[in-house]
Amino acid sequence: MPYNSKAFGIVISRLRTSKGLTQEIMSGFAGIARSHLVELENGKKTVKLNTLWNIAYALDLKPSELVRLVEKEMEGGG
Repeated sequence: MPYNSKAFGIVISRLRTSKGLTQEIMSGFAGIARSHLVELENGKKTVKLNTLWNIAYALDLKPSELVRLVEKEMEGGG
């Protein structure tokens, strides 16, 4: 199954809001610009591995857990 940037965006946005994090706070935790996080959440950018890693830890997840959640979203089981 090919990578789906929209699914990634949906998942990180859902997780971020469920944890009560603003885009500004989460982007700070992940070490990326807020504008970059917005583009990722909107599915307009493809995430790089190091950014995925940082986002996962900002969300208190292992990168593999984040990938599993994205896979589930892509399968329609979000």
